[in-house]
Amino acid sequence: MIFSVTKDNLQRGLQIVSHISNKQMNLPVLQNVHIKAEGGGVILSTTNLELAMRVRVRGKVDKEGEFTVPAKLASDFVLLLPNDRVDVSLGDAELSVTCGETSTKMNGIDAAEFPLIPSVETSVKFELPAEALKGALSKVLFAVSTSEARPELAGVLFKFEKGKLILAATDSYRLAECVLSVEEMQECRVIVPGRALQEVSRIIATLKDDPESGDAILLQLSDSQAVFTFGNAELSTRVVDGSYPDYTQIIPTQFATEMIVGRQDLVKAVKTASLFSRTGICDVTLSVKPEDKKVVVQATEASRGKNTASCPADVKGKENTITVNYRYLLDGLNAVDSEGVTLKIIDAMNPLLLHPNGQAEGESYTYIVMPIRQ
Repeated sequence: MIFSVTKDNLQRGLQIVSHISNKQMNLPVLQNVHIKAEGGGVILSTTNLELAMRVRVRGKVDKEGEFTVPAKLASDFVLLLPNDRVDVSLGDAELSVTCGETSTKMNGIDAAEFPLIPSVETSVKFELPAEALKGALSKVLFAVSTSEARPELAGVLFKFEKGKLILAATDSYRLAECVLSVEEMQECRVIVPGRALQEVSRIIATLKDDPESGDAILLQLSDSQAVFTFGNAELSTRVVDGSYPDYTQIIPTQFATEMIVGRQDLVKAVKTASLFSRTGICDVTLSVKPEDKKVVVQATEASRGKNTASCPADVKGKENTITVNYRYLLDGLNAVDSEGVTLKIIDAMNPLLLHPNGQAEGESYTYIVMPIRQ
């Protein structure tokens, strides 16, 4: 195997695939990136057996071949190379890499030991706006459950219906739902693992300025797999078995109190109060005062003391109080970039609902936090 590539192209490719290399002692080759030189380019691949990533890097191939080297080592090494042409050749169980005055030999594992990444026979295809999808993922991924007790909650629900894509995630303590307008497509629903979608978001961020990537990302589905393709990069993942819970049942439709408040003002008040919240409970109490046109945020911790902060609010309805986990509330506030947010409350025993004000055309966002019951 002999090929040449630019340092920037090789670095970008390794940056995309190296994140999922798995540190499994039983199968060391999973720590490696599979490098295959063929035709007019080089294909870099990694897998952790749950998901696989593949990216094609433009280059000049003088001799076809394949080999695997440690993914993190290769990525860290190429990052430090000068901005010059990188010449790569395969010797006896080692990869020779030369760039400018720098040269090294990298030990690896024969490509035959690398797991086969099968091609996926897909039956359904969707073309989605890449930047809009990335933005929607940033608004829901933090609500994905990290527990393995309910596997379906460890993923994001993709629900295509009537010209819109609904993304939803919940860990039972909060719920995030983002709705995007898309072209009329086949109705479908699938649960995609949160870890895979973090990588999808990273791919879009890395390749968004590449002229070959375009503006759309292709999602292809089979019975058990989902494949995301953006530019020269492809990610395939197993989908989550099971049915996603009907979360719409917990979204309130009537409220006793509604208020519009400056997002940054509320973020600052919640952060200040959080310094005095109880460890492990992370509780802050929001008290809405219609007559005073403000919301008061407070927290008390026996050993540290008590803090009370307030910010102006446009309030409709009655005086109300609710206690929530400040981390969950901040996640929702930080997920949006609007100047103001609308908070809706029934009482201390029911969920708090958050909407950004002035939502982008064709998009809606709903965030719900369950209360801490006193």
